[in-house]
Amino acid sequence: MNSAAAEVVRLLTVRGETLAVAESLTGGLVAAEITAVAGASKSFRGSVTAYATDLKHRLLDVDADLLDRNGAVDPQVAAQMAAGVRAALGADWGIATTGVAGPEPQDGRPVGTVFVAVDGPRRPESGSAGGGKVEALRLNGRRAEIRMESVRSVLALLLKELVGEQTGNERAQDTEQNGGF
Repeated sequence: MNSAAAEVVRLLTVRGETLAVAESLTGGLVAAEITAVAGASKSFRGSVTAYATDLKHRLLDVDADLLDRNGAVDPQVAAQMAAGVRAALGADWGIATTGVAGPEPQDGRPVGTVFVAVDGPRRPESGSAGGGKVEALRLNGRRAEIRMESVRSVLALLLKELVGEQTGNERAQDTEQNGGF
């Protein structure tokens, strides 16, 4: 799984940008995956594991009414977690995971319901809207499998955003720096 994390770290480093992570159901696995990559300290700011619902509000500035109304397993909560960790840790990009790994349903959501989110800079020059993106997942498997697939999915979502925002000049620099043609 580390190849996606390595690519994220590589792209962020080339761009001179930083990343912060907010985690719930993954309990620190996303941060562990990123920090397993040599050189991650050049782009990784840190993480907040807000497993308890009240911490999502207090540490990540997720709207308390939203949490009361919808619970922690919600697409808007994921989006606000990503934006909140980005702001709290002063990063260019924020990513977040929230969901139900099991064994029991939570907040009226079945096991395997997961939301991953990314929040990034708005770049008028790239033509990208930037801001936040959320992906809803319906995962099968045991608790550990759901958690690891959530890690893979949030890194893939971030990677898609990073690659989509890379300009031609950044691609050329990146290729040159990495021995490509």
